[in-house]
Amino acid sequence: MMNRFDPQRQHDRDAGHEHDPVVIRRARDADAPLLDELAALDSARPLQGTVLVAVVDERIWAALALDDGRAIADPFLPTAAAVELLALRVKQLRAADRRTQRGMLPRWIARRVRA
Repeated sequence: MMNRFDPQRQHDRDAGHEHDPVVIRRARDADAPLLDELAALDSARPLQGTVLVAVVDERIWAALALDDGRAIADPFLPTAAAVELLALRVKQLRAADRRTQRGMLPRWIARRVRA
């Protein structure tokens, strides 16, 4: 039985347990200072352009720039899985974009033929 008053349980949560839910979302303007801090923690340049972030327990653990594929992550947290999820999401978005573009080509050709 789990004891909800167990101090070890709270400590695990504060440290970032590997099974915490991860939210992948596009970075917002309000995230800019946090991303700059994250880049400094990771000894990296701040990311530019469109950025996806991995958020655990309302805290940005990692981020990945869509333009150049660079990732930054908090070196004091177990972020490897979060970075992998970000890379996977980028692949999904690019594949969906390619499918959309292929779907538009037949319509474009049909319009050109009719014109």
